[in-house]
Amino acid sequence: MLTRKQHELLRFIQASLETSGVSPSFEEMKEALDLKSKSGVHRLISALEERGFIRRLPNRARALEVLRQPEDVTPPAPAAKAPRKVLEPAPVAPAPANDVVEIPMHGRIAAGVPIEALEGHSMLPVPAALLGAGEHYALEVSGDSMVEAGIFDGDLALIRKTDMARDGEIIVALVRGEEATLKYLRREKGMIRLDPANAAYDPQFYQASEVQVQGKLAGLLRRYH
Repeated sequence: MLTRKQHELLRFIQASLETSGVSPSFEEMKEALDLKSKSGVHRLISALEERGFIRRLPNRARALEVLRQPEDVTPPAPAAKAPRKVLEPAPVAPAPANDVVEIPMHGRIAAGVPIEALEGHSMLPVPAALLGAGEHYALEVSGDSMVEAGIFDGDLALIRKTDMARDGEIIVALVRGEEATLKYLRREKGMIRLDPANAAYDPQFYQASEVQVQGKLAGLLRRYH
């Protein structure tokens, strides 16, 4: 049996998911339950999670999922004498459309002449809708050789980690183990050809052993100043 506060919080989370598709913030939950601090919200959420009523979705901000509703609860008000309606288990709410996932930010990548790929330690929040399955990371684009593909200097390239790609896909190519570039992949007569998307640049040719696929372009983020 849930306590009255636990039941109120569970219903509030479910109502928020049904109306907006987004879990309420801790501040909203604190105010809705008239609690003095967010630590009380944390305790209630932990209790509901331990009992299997909700779960937290990993790597997502403000993401809670209601797994089931209680069949017996403490009544919200002593004066309520009408028969209580037994709640059916709630369907699993869809993942909020504006969920945010944090992915590693790995410095700059050339969209022109290859430059050294800088390893970074920061994390970049990205809308989950921009990413598909798999592990991802982000790189800042430097250069203009991919402008005809809609990729501009300063864009943030969202990359799905993989070491395999088909001809015609935009990849992160590690050249000779030390330089990384963003290009179209082509295979030609046993060679690897990295094609730009800018008529001002020429294709780059390498031995197959000199090029390692480190990921495929999954999406782009662009800052407007």
